[in-house]
Amino acid sequence: MVRQSAFTAPGRFWRGNLHSHSDRSDGALPPQEVCRRYQAEGYDFLALTDHYVGHYDYPLVDTRPFRAEGFTTILGAELHSGAMENGELWHILAVGLPLDFPKVGSADFHAHPGQETGPAIAARAAAAGAFVTIAHPHWSGMTLDDARSITAAHAVEIYNHGSAVGADRGDGGTIADLLISEGRDITLIATDDSHLAVPDAFGGWTMVKAEENTPEALLAALKRGDFYSSQGPEIHDFRIEGDRVIVESSAVEWVIAIGHGSSSNVTHGSSMTRAEVPLNWQGNTPWIRVVVIDAAGRRAWTNPIRRDQVSA
Repeated sequence: MVRQSAFTAPGRFWRGNLHSHSDRSDGALPPQEVCRRYQAEGYDFLALTDHYVGHYDYPLVDTRPFRAEGFTTILGAELHSGAMENGELWHILAVGLPLDFPKVGSADFHAHPGQETGPAIAARAAAAGAFVTIAHPHWSGMTLDDARSITAAHAVEIYNHGSAVGADRGDGGTIADLLISEGRDITLIATDDSHLAVPDAFGGWTMVKAEENTPEALLAALKRGDFYSSQGPEIHDFRIEGDRVIVESSAVEWVIAIGHGSSSNVTHGSSMTRAEVPLNWQGNTPWIRVVVIDAAGRRAWTNPIRRDQVSA
């Protein structure tokens, strides 16, 4: 049996959004109000990640004053520097940056010659202790070669709610799956990328398993991969037993096991809380991740596990 560590690690799941903006960059509301709204909606934590460009004086917003009983914040920013293959600026999410992170990157929202590259600024953020994510690859028009170049990335946004409601380009699964198939140890986060000028909040979040709701514990758990992501459904367990995937969850209609290439297997039912998915189509895939879908069409995503991992 192979079981993912998110479902065996000590602690509990904490709900949080890892990608949001305030009026310190192009968001509509002050940082304190952004934090208040997420706390009021029952979130356990928030990362305010304003656009780190010179036009806004490279804002790394100190949200520590807005922490409260049962609600914490993680410092971060969305970094921009250099050009992707399509000539547009990189968008790299960095959660867990120190307040003294240097003011580096683009002066505005355009790529200019001589800027630090996207891979370089991602590596700089990771070296400073951040959890680094390739943001909204579909929205950005990112190529696979672009994604390959960000070798410091811990994760890919499997779902970006702002990109979904604003451009119908919220999915990051294709890029993520190709990187995983190449052997990259990549995890998958769902985020809002909220700006709060339109209804772009509370649509995608990350459920992090940690013993404490503190920035340090949450950041360590993110780097270990002890989390799943969701638009609504809860996942309680995900494991591989022989030629079957076992998933325990809140009530869902579909459980899909996805793997290398075209490998996919599905179980459908009504209000399922436990599902067995037989691996009878290309069952030799070296890795598997699961998507569950509820009756309202809302999804939740596990991180991938490799079938040669040590049994739990």
